[in-house]
Amino acid sequence: MRRGRSGTSSRGFDKLRAPGSKSPDMSAARPPISRLAFVASDRPEAIDARARLAFRYGDTPPEEADVIVALGGDGFMLETLHAFMAAGKPIFGMNRGTVGFLMNDYGENLLVERINEARATVIHPLAMTALTLDGRLERALAINEVSMLRETHQTAKLQIAVDGKVRMAELFCDGALVSTPAGSTAYNLSAHGPIIPLGANVLALTPISAFRPRRWRGALLPHTAEVAFEVLEPEKRPVSAVADNHEVRDVQRVEVREARDIDLVMLFDAGRTFEERVLIEQFSV
Repeated sequence: MRRGRSGTSSRGFDKLRAPGSKSPDMSAARPPISRLAFVASDRPEAIDARARLAFRYGDTPPEEADVIVALGGDGFMLETLHAFMAAGKPIFGMNRGTVGFLMNDYGENLLVERINEARATVIHPLAMTALTLDGRLERALAINEVSMLRETHQTAKLQIAVDGKVRMAELFCDGALVSTPAGSTAYNLSAHGPIIPLGANVLALTPISAFRPRRWRGALLPHTAEVAFEVLEPEKRPVSAVADNHEVRDVQRVEVREARDIDLVMLFDAGRTFEERVLIEQFSV
């Protein structure tokens, strides 16, 4: 999932289930959808599109809507997923931004029919728990990835444990990240991590500019794995933890796991599913 600019608070850890989210198509999941809520990024074309669509189809308050229609780019799609995470609302995005990897093509005709025929993709975020040097405990959710990043010119020095067992005693690097399958085409791919099919049930653990050991390219982990980063020499080599765009500075320990009790539902036009887009990305040159 392309990189966005959203953070969450610890309230995002409340258990949620999106009704019918396990069904592959909306018509099988629930009665026909008619109540739409429109949200838009701050781009002029997105704002204009929202006004036209709301006039044409009505604009139901988000808490009463069947589906949230997000108008913008990939970053705004992530913001919308974070904003309505606790509500469990399916999100149908239409591209009024730049890249649009997470968005459907923009079109004003037959929108209700498109949404009723859409295919649902269910993803699970990562839950991050970060302990800072001054003893604060912060929690956040990440749809794409949780990243450990050096704060200064000094390389980060990390110890990595998986399910309580140390797997990497010392990693000198610019950082490291844990990526969801949905996020594997974003920062993870830029850091030379693997693209992961959505149904693979694995997470990517990927170093960022590893200095020592130079040849370590990361690992694929079961989606049930719990990853713990211990920051070595944190005063000399300060490190930030970032869950999507929610940053916690000066951390000493960060734990990451998949939040399987949270379902996030995105809707895609039939024939243009998210799974198909991820597959196409693997053959891009």
